[in-house]
Amino acid sequence: MNRLFVLLFLLVAAGSVHAQAGPAVWPSRPVRMIIPYPPGGGAEAAARFLANHFTQAFGQSFVIDNRPGGNTVIGAEAAAKAAPDGYTLFFTGGSTMALQPLVFAGKLPFDPLADFAPVSMVSHFPFFVLVPSSLNVNTLAELVAFVKARPGQLSYASNGSGLISHLGMEMLKQATGMDLLHVPYKGFAPALPDLLSGRVAVMMADLAPVGQQLRAGSLRALAATSAQRSGFLPEVPTVAELGNPGYEIDVWFGLFAPAKTPSDIVSKLNAEAVKYLSSPAAKEAYGKVGHETIHSNPEAVRNRIIAEQKAFAKAVKDANLKPE
Repeated sequence: MNRLFVLLFLLVAAGSVHAQAGPAVWPSRPVRMIIPYPPGGGAEAAARFLANHFTQAFGQSFVIDNRPGGNTVIGAEAAAKAAPDGYTLFFTGGSTMALQPLVFAGKLPFDPLADFAPVSMVSHFPFFVLVPSSLNVNTLAELVAFVKARPGQLSYASNGSGLISHLGMEMLKQATGMDLLHVPYKGFAPALPDLLSGRVAVMMADLAPVGQQLRAGSLRALAATSAQRSGFLPEVPTVAELGNPGYEIDVWFGLFAPAKTPSDIVSKLNAEAVKYLSSPAAKEAYGKVGHETIHSNPEAVRNRIIAEQKAFAKAVKDANLKPE
């Protein structure tokens, strides 16, 4: 009888410990990190830096899952509908969370604020107004004059309709009076050959996909979209200082989980993200692709999304941005 009592006690105790330890053992298997962009760009690099750190910190693989297409909507929908168990994360930025709700005007298959649990901001960076060196322009003013002399004859590239680079160029067109046709591509990398060859005259992009061409002299950066000059290319003036006050495009990436993901898992991810993103190693890694690291609590991410939706609303309406 005593042996049976002891055995039952041990079984009950073990079950209690197991029940209490459930969330604490996360992650017990690989975690996928969905990004709504094609392989090879700055978004994937930024996501991979964080995923590699999580792999080391948590002792399980954090695997990048590229889901490009549909103006980032395909990847966002997959992440929003994933089980909220901590084994699916979503790495994206303002295009998905702040701009797409305005472009699709209530027709998105997800709600950025209701269907996701923010974890942390990750990085931010400016875009640059880029032209091929074969184009005989050296300043933004010269580009504006060049385009105005050929109204409707030249085009610009973006990494997709309704994304930040599309909006940024439309805002620049409105500010300067340029008449340019829009040619959307499925990412900056596919657009680059046409920009280098001069088939498109200009593109607004970050440094990650074009840094090599800038260093080689085959591309020329005319202006930065940030409020202040970028530390990566301090010799390049901002669009605002070149006679367009108030113009600013600050691009950012953040980490999210599906809504209703256990709060302790979100807290663990946030703590580890903040620890890594504030480290010299992270600053160096992200700096190589033209990003500056940032980190935040989840509420700050949510507030940024709300603020950008308000800030972009007029520009989207004025530019008549619609999904294509």
